[in-house]
Amino acid sequence: MALYRKYRPATFGEVVGQEHVTRPLSAALDSRGADGRPDRINHAYLFSGPRGCGKTSSARILARSLNCVQGPTSTPCGECGFCVALGPDGAGTLDVVELDAASHNSVDNMRDLRDKAGYAPADARYRIFIIDEAHMVTTAGFNALLKIVEEPPEHVIFVFATTEPEKVIPTIRSRTHHYPFRLLPPSVMRGLLQRIIDEEGVPVEPSVLPLVIRAGAGSPRDCLSVLDQLLAGAGPEGVDHRLAAGLLGVTDETLIDDAVTALAGMDRAGLFDCVDRVVESGQDPRRFAEDLLTRMRDLIMVQAVPDAVQRGLVDAMGERAPLLAQQAQAMPPAAATRFAQVLVAGLSEMSGATAPRLLLEVVCARMLLPGASGDPEALLQRVEALERGGVAAPAPAAAPAAPAAEAPAPTPAPPGADAAGRTGAELALAKLKAMRGEEPASAPAAESAPAAPEAGPAEGPDPEERARRAREAREAARRLQEAAREQERQERHREAMAREAAARRAESDAAPEPDPASEPDPSPEPEPDPAPEPTAEPEPKPEPAAETMAESTSDPAPEPAAEPMSEPEAESATESAPGPVADSGPGSGELDVAALRRSWPEVMAAVAGDALPVRVMASAATPLEFTGEELVIGHHTGALANRLNAEDNAAALGEAIHRVHGVRPRVRAVVGQARPAARPRQRNADPAEAGEAPADSDGGPEPAYRRLLERRRARARSADPAPTAPAEPAASPIEELRRRYRPAGAAPAPAPAPDEPPPPPEPFDPGMEEAPPPPEEPADPAEIDAMLDDAPGERDHRDLRQVVMDFLAKELGARPL
Repeated sequence: MALYRKYRPATFGEVVGQEHVTRPLSAALDSRGADGRPDRINHAYLFSGPRGCGKTSSARILARSLNCVQGPTSTPCGECGFCVALGPDGAGTLDVVELDAASHNSVDNMRDLRDKAGYAPADARYRIFIIDEAHMVTTAGFNALLKIVEEPPEHVIFVFATTEPEKVIPTIRSRTHHYPFRLLPPSVMRGLLQRIIDEEGVPVEPSVLPLVIRAGAGSPRDCLSVLDQLLAGAGPEGVDHRLAAGLLGVTDETLIDDAVTALAGMDRAGLFDCVDRVVESGQDPRRFAEDLLTRMRDLIMVQAVPDAVQRGLVDAMGERAPLLAQQAQAMPPAAATRFAQVLVAGLSEMSGATAPRLLLEVVCARMLLPGASGDPEALLQRVEALERGGVAAPAPAAAPAAPAAEAPAPTPAPPGADAAGRTGAELALAKLKAMRGEEPASAPAAESAPAAPEAGPAEGPDPEERARRAREAREAARRLQEAAREQERQERHREAMAREAAARRAESDAAPEPDPASEPDPSPEPEPDPAPEPTAEPEPKPEPAAETMAESTSDPAPEPAAEPMSEPEAESATESAPGPVADSGPGSGELDVAALRRSWPEVMAAVAGDALPVRVMASAATPLEFTGEELVIGHHTGALANRLNAEDNAAALGEAIHRVHGVRPRVRAVVGQARPAARPRQRNADPAEAGEAPADSDGGPEPAYRRLLERRRARARSADPAPTAPAEPAASPIEELRRRYRPAGAAPAPAPAPDEPPPPPEPFDPGMEEAPPPPEEPADPAEIDAMLDDAPGERDHRDLRQVVMDFLAKELGARPL
């Protein structure tokens, strides 16, 4: 008979390591009410825990204790018919039904079980149903069983045993008493195994028990199965360590010791020789990596807690304890931690691999090359190697190097060359020494000089000194890592600025050039000065370069003054000149239209108070132009664009932009979301030639409007065949208001050329009560139809209320009442 069946417990007192379950169950079985009957026995129990920890055995003990002639009791007599039938070797009874839910998990099985529960017990006190692997029951099966579990007859008790209690539906789990079982700790498992070995009478070496406990992983049934296999194959001399290691596939301790020694000395040849020995002996490379990781864990524990062996934190028997302490002293703490991390990552890569030896060799190469990684642990390992007087490199026998004393004296190098040639670990060590006052930070020659002869055989520092140095090394590594992150952030910012400047330059290059025939005589209006050539500087910075490229891509506005300027003056004038289509304007700092597009959701979230309708209307808008003082946003619906141009709504949007970016521009909404690319304005163009100019390709309503304007101008010219001398046009009310409220010191807008057609009238701002819009002549219905036909998309016949209701229903799921 198998050991786990032979030594199966028969009472709660024989259950090992589950006192947190057996004690409350025993108390409930022994409790009695005022009438002398048990009053704390529940109708349903749930036993959960890992496999092989005693769930099903405890359920059988509970059934035996409930149906004992002297029961219910926690100590069944073991002599009555129920105790004998429900014992470890008993045949069972009809009143105790054990169901395997792994193969009986359907709705029909649960219905059959529900029907059987209605019958009274044959000759026992309780009719008990033990459902093993309860997590395999389907949801429909649990629902079929729910009513009988919720209100069972007085003689029915359910016991559910499962390894995954979360898969039992809550309606069942909430009606049970839940008892979680646990795995056994190594100390308790060692006592159980030793007691069984003594009863079996087979000699077993003490070093075999840790292997059995590790193979069983804390499960009593699994450990007894492994021990049963070892006892079955033992000879007259018993079970020795060699037999157990061969049967369980455990890596030989000698291989692990050699690998740890090679890692402590950074001996590449020795470590790869251990890998070759593992493969040649037929062992699993993944198992070797697991055993090596276990050894690294033991070394880390011994380094952190010197008496870890005595405390039971590390399982080391006999002569293994001094050897483990010696290996922990030879292994730097940061190196052991990094080796463990590399092994953990390598084990995840080796699972299911077709070439485990190759992956194991790659893992070993990573452990031997801390310079190939930039994490703090690798940097600390290199710092510790330098502090110990060695280098993180191959052993001298593997790669001999020329002595430094025989090399010629190096020529003095500039200060920056030495700092650039040193590694990160050497820089960190130099900073540590500078903080300690051992040597100045700016002494590269002293660091690169060979060590003094008397410093060679010096004794290593004490543990407190090593701990202090390790803390300082970690602090230096943290500072270096923060500096590297800051440098990376700055580099990403510079790259983003360069990409944005390149995009602007590409847009400017893609715009069509004006026709040379339409250019006026340069005498009345001089051309703007070209962008200044970049001058060579000692250390050019990327930020000014990106700013210069961004300025050169914008269209320069013509200046009325023809006085030549020097290069600095031209550059300052170019920066201060307000362009007609510019992404940033004076006073906006780093804010531009691209930044406003990216942060538009944040601006919408900043709209607060009574301006919630403004957020709803402006959420579908897109920033088009930003000049520092005015923000133009585009909306696909004309009714909403007009509402956004209201004084209160525009002020609410400006206040939201001020909360997010710190600037409060004027907000103006227009119809359409696509804007044409920046292009130079054609000056002094002939009206006939202007009509033949190519239309904009933005697809908005602007081309139809221009054609309508051209038709009106053509009718005006045909109605007045003898034009008189052009008189000075009167300023429009909007222009008058702009002059009145223009900030002091702001440059005036460039005056249009004499022959240039005036720009189309701007939409009327409802906030300006004192300046009504100029009257417009009624449009021809045919022209309006032509303009609507040329406009993109479909005509929107909805009113403002319907537009808002449709938007709320689409975005927020609102429904009309």
